[in-house]
Amino acid sequence: MFDRVSALLYRRRAAVLWVSAVVVVLAGIGGLGVENRLVHGGFADPGAQSSRAERLVAEHFPGADDDLVLLVSGAGPVDSARMTSVGSELTRRAERTPGVRAATSYWTAGRAPSLRSRDGSIGLVTLSLRGDEDDRAKTAERLVPDVRRHADGLTVMAAGSAQVQSEVGKQTAHDLLLAEAIATPITLVLLLLIFGSAVAAALPLVIALLSILVSRAVLNALAGTVSISVYSMNSTTALGLGLAIDYSLFILARFREELRGGATVREALGPTVRRAGRTVAFSALTVALSLVALLVFPQFFLRSFAYGGIAVVLTAAAGAVFVLPALLAVLGHRVNRYDVFARWRGAAPPAAPENGRWYRFARAVMRRPALYGGAVIVLLLVLASPFTRVTSGLFDDRSLPADSQVHRATQLLRDRFDAGVLGTVPVVVKGAGPDLDSYAGALSQVPGVRQVSASTGAYADGRRVREPGPGAAALVDGDTALLSVVSSVEQDSSAGTRLVGRLRNVEPPDGTDGVWVGGRAAEVKDSTAAITRATPAAIGIVVGFSLVLLFLFTGSVLMPLKALVLNTLSLSATFGAMVFVFQEGHLSFLVGSPLHTGTLDATIPILTFCVAFGLSMDYEVFLLSRIRERYLLTGDNTESVAFGLQHTGRIITAAAVLVAVVLFVFAVSGVTLLKLLGVGLALAVILDATLVRAVLVPSFMRLAGRANWWAPGPLRRLHDRAGLREDADDAA
Repeated sequence: MFDRVSALLYRRRAAVLWVSAVVVVLAGIGGLGVENRLVHGGFADPGAQSSRAERLVAEHFPGADDDLVLLVSGAGPVDSARMTSVGSELTRRAERTPGVRAATSYWTAGRAPSLRSRDGSIGLVTLSLRGDEDDRAKTAERLVPDVRRHADGLTVMAAGSAQVQSEVGKQTAHDLLLAEAIATPITLVLLLLIFGSAVAAALPLVIALLSILVSRAVLNALAGTVSISVYSMNSTTALGLGLAIDYSLFILARFREELRGGATVREALGPTVRRAGRTVAFSALTVALSLVALLVFPQFFLRSFAYGGIAVVLTAAAGAVFVLPALLAVLGHRVNRYDVFARWRGAAPPAAPENGRWYRFARAVMRRPALYGGAVIVLLLVLASPFTRVTSGLFDDRSLPADSQVHRATQLLRDRFDAGVLGTVPVVVKGAGPDLDSYAGALSQVPGVRQVSASTGAYADGRRVREPGPGAAALVDGDTALLSVVSSVEQDSSAGTRLVGRLRNVEPPDGTDGVWVGGRAAEVKDSTAAITRATPAAIGIVVGFSLVLLFLFTGSVLMPLKALVLNTLSLSATFGAMVFVFQEGHLSFLVGSPLHTGTLDATIPILTFCVAFGLSMDYEVFLLSRIRERYLLTGDNTESVAFGLQHTGRIITAAAVLVAVVLFVFAVSGVTLLKLLGVGLALAVILDATLVRAVLVPSFMRLAGRANWWAPGPLRRLHDRAGLREDADDAA
């Protein structure tokens, strides 16, 4: 098949390039405005109890949600005449804003103590907004600047989930432009160092541009039918650039190798497409199928990475297998033009494989495989050990830079207001009967609860401490009642999620149709639980597809199992480093000193697993393709491993460095979530391309010997029929 493809690409090279140019133009047009169609949020499980509670509160108690909180200060005490006048007017103005369901403030709600700071200098305006997370964020984006313009000299700061989402959206858009501006020139310089030729260095960027534009168009089309997270644009760009470079490097390296061997351009394209192209196709299929695992999660944040990632992987592979060979057919030997380092390298021919650095290194490792392999395994296990201390959470205002306005505003709420401002947990009771009084009393006895407000009064320590007030009637709507639980613990903490568990364990009133505990801590608990439930299925998909594809590629039973074990080791080390730096704050200055909350975002480990596992298989397939090719020719296991590492070590290392640079650039992001994802993936790629490919693979394959390529009879016959087969003569 690939022989026919190479012949067709050579004959129809001009047509292929013209079609590709049209695709690029159409994709560029199709991707216009995609940033405006991506949405905020996506971290909550829509089927969870907390999501149901949120919908019931919005439906029956529209004024109870604090989606947006305005902190008003700057004209003396909040009870002064000027603060009262301006604060009341700002509240009315905010309430008239489209998208606002209800607004209340210290000045319009009977001067409630919970709506003023302890020192009396700041008053609060709380707003309940309409729509989903994205609608609320866009409302905040319009409302906050308008309120500030009419604040009559007062200072207005904004907090709340809607404002966090709004600022995260702006920050991610800024970070994407900054990352592209930093990564592109660095990547071009590194490509020049790798290839020497300016022409060859430019080709991977052409394929990267193609893959990114097509994936943007795909995301734009999908955004009309499914929710796509704003974060997917950053990941798609990074993955598109990294994989396009990965695949192009492999194709280019093989083509130039064939040309150096004396082949004509037509002759060089044959083995390039047949071998490197086939390897790229297998590799891309493995990465794409790894990303399919993200579709089993209910959160559209994770699903968005699958949509964009699969599109960019397949496009990058198609560009490398079809468009790049057509470009090479046109360029021919000119692919080596403008060699900026020729005068330093001189005209000496490349060294024989047995004299190469990678060949000698592999031989050295295989002379003492147990020693070298054991040392690396111990190192990876030490790096992985902090992951045993992982505490899961979700991102909040502290995911933004310390100087971001929403973080400073939220910190003021933590420091200068009563705990109830950020520590209120809504409990919705459907079909509430006469036992609501005893239920509210029982909730108030839960450790971590300061007070419970219900239509029947206020409760603390199991007894009613205050009779129903003027606002009590607003806590009942038909047969639905709202109980407001004021906690003494931080909602974005493990103590907050434990409190939710205790509240849910309280026996509900007799005769009720259901009880739903909501709020921020409940969302964290439910989202983490949803990820935990879906993770075995996701891992099963990734592992299952990888084992099958590697078996079809190698015909071996041992090689896929070896890849699984080694990838798990390197990924565990990556997770340990994430906990050590981002959760616990050690050495965080190396990644821009992000604020750490003592938790690790629950979505990132599984996202890193799916993406990094696929990238690891990239390098596994690249290396095994050359080892297997040589083994079919010589039958010498040790020499084949050294030969394979010699012919791919430089390319794998170069590809890993380039991908790591593209990913590590996101360390400059102001959003900790992107910083964590970028740094984590970059570390996973580097560990895999160095310690795993250069040391553990040769060690393992030396110890396994001829068993590397063993398979039982039935599976061997299956591989003969359905797998990748080639004869030793063909391998030559």
